[in-house]
Amino acid sequence: MREPEQQEILEALRAGRAALGDALAGVDEAMAARTPPAGGWSILGCVEHMAVAEEYLLGRLRAGSMSDRSHHNPEREAKIADRALNRARRIESPQEAWPSGRYGRLREALSFFDSVRAQTVRFVEEFEGDPRCWLTDHPLAASPVNYYEMLSMIALHPVRHAKQIMDIRAGLAAHGPQG
Repeated sequence: MREPEQQEILEALRAGRAALGDALAGVDEAMAARTPPAGGWSILGCVEHMAVAEEYLLGRLRAGSMSDRSHHNPEREAKIADRALNRARRIESPQEAWPSGRYGRLREALSFFDSVRAQTVRFVEEFEGDPRCWLTDHPLAASPVNYYEMLSMIALHPVRHAKQIMDIRAGLAAHGPQG
């Protein structure tokens, strides 16, 4: 992978984790476990989902294959980034990535997320070749995605859910400590 491209992806991975950390600042275990008044996932559930999803997507990268040509499509890359960051458009997660109560505590879920994120970072650091010449599948994409697209999705996923966590926090705060 070319150095500037590698650094861009690594920075996006760091920024995604930082956004998640900012959203979780001050969240205690009781708040993390509370279901939002309007329904949906708890904060703990969101973090579990991110960890499980990233582990799965990293596995898809490891199982991908090299193509005989580049699949560079700047318009598609921009569309992927826009969809990942636009919470006004609901994206239904595959059921396999739904929270299942795998972790009883936020710190356990976050620790697992961090261990998977470290593996993703290592994958990027060690990857050789053009990420747009490597293809894999994504459960929400009708056609194969290249590695650059997949890594963009992985990097932006925590940013999307950081916004969700902030919405959950606001809803919980509006309904008081017992909500």
